[in-house]
Amino acid sequence: MIVVADTSPLNYLVLIDQPNLLPALFGTVLVPQAVARELQHTRTPEKVRQWMSSAPAWLQVRSIQTGPPASLLMLDIGEREAIQLAIEVGADAVLIDDAEGRSLAESFGLPVRGTLGILEHASRLGIVDLKQAFALLEQTNFRISPELREALLRRNASAI
Repeated sequence: MIVVADTSPLNYLVLIDQPNLLPALFGTVLVPQAVARELQHTRTPEKVRQWMSSAPAWLQVRSIQTGPPASLLMLDIGEREAIQLAIEVGADAVLIDDAEGRSLAESFGLPVRGTLGILEHASRLGIVDLKQAFALLEQTNFRISPELREALLRRNASAI
């Protein structure tokens, strides 16, 4: 399985010490050049920059080969390139949190997973404690409503 990741899911998984969920769930993870740059930007948390400076072999940085479809031009460059790359390589999914980006990716027929979906999937497989992962995620600037948090925990109660 090949997935393409936008910046946000990688950023948050690194911040909560769970980036290795990605190869466990998906195998190879591709990122476009723009996402690699965003993960190394000076405004990116130091922990993420350090992780990216010695990125694991399962994370592959790829260049975009085509120009963006007009419908993607309103997205930021990381989201735009992640969707473009997913289309180019025929990815099995794109990992993206931004609502507008998710909607546009789906309009191209791409399956979408966000940070919460990745954690939920891993929880169902018994490789992460969802309640603990949410507690760590809440220590970052990730935003999740209490209602959604509780609904996800109830839905996955057997995995907790």
